[in-house]
Amino acid sequence: MDLLLVGSIALDTIETPHKKKENLLGGSATYFGWAASLFTKVHLVGVVGKDFPQKSIKQFQQRNINLEGLTIHPTAKTFRWWGKYAEDMNHRETISVELNALQDFSPTLPPKYRTIPYVFLANASPTLQANILDQMESSPHFVAADTMDLWIRTQHKELEKLLPRIHCLILNDQEAYLLTEEYNLLKAAKKILSLGPKAVVIKKGEHGSMLLCNDGIALLPAFPLEHFEDPTGAGDSFAGGFMGYLAQNANTNFPALKQALLQGTILASFTVEQFGISKLNQIQLQDVQQRLDTFLQMLCWETQTYVQ
Repeated sequence: MDLLLVGSIALDTIETPHKKKENLLGGSATYFGWAASLFTKVHLVGVVGKDFPQKSIKQFQQRNINLEGLTIHPTAKTFRWWGKYAEDMNHRETISVELNALQDFSPTLPPKYRTIPYVFLANASPTLQANILDQMESSPHFVAADTMDLWIRTQHKELEKLLPRIHCLILNDQEAYLLTEEYNLLKAAKKILSLGPKAVVIKKGEHGSMLLCNDGIALLPAFPLEHFEDPTGAGDSFAGGFMGYLAQNANTNFPALKQALLQGTILASFTVEQFGISKLNQIQLQDVQQRLDTFLQMLCWETQTYVQ
């Protein structure tokens, strides 16, 4: 089934202890879209500026991504982000953010988008995310949303109003602590479920992820990598693999959610191997499946009965 994506498109500058890259195609919609489009048709809603490279538009068009919902601002520039990673690559400093065309963006869904059954609301204000749901003409089969510490702090009430309208909240461990004021992740996840969504996915970076819903709990480590270059976009590509798989299979029961968690983990592992979307540009579904098979072998072992 088709998948609606609402998110940001950016031109990034990324610094690591070893390299610096400028004008990289980035943003939540880019990373999510590249991952999800391996599985299903993605219909994008976003905005870029007058300076957005034509070659980047062609990159989107070469993926399985519909750009009918892309707005090109006639006067403003494209959203820009500059981040610098510490030596351990786990901590990141934002050097500068230029919202530009994203500043006052209030998206209007094309008519064809308003009945799409699977919806992902990438990191944005809960007010904007709710506005998207208000425009849907039929209730989506499955809606997932991302958030961040800024919205938890500044639009907490709006976020809590949004949660009963979505099926799954995807956030990282620090955001889960902040939202719930619970420093035990299991308690935090259960508290989020009590606020309305049917499932919650908590990303733990290099330590993997956790899925909790009323039907059960699933835990996964991250895929182990000896070499990686750039963690940017790993969370968005994780969400893209997760939602892309669900939309492709048109199933959202607990076994399907667990399988989607696996797909998200694998897509994130590819993303961090190179800067930006470079690695995602090089892979196909067979590469995902091959790495997934390797991962599953790592996770399995023979059980023994120790107590008779």
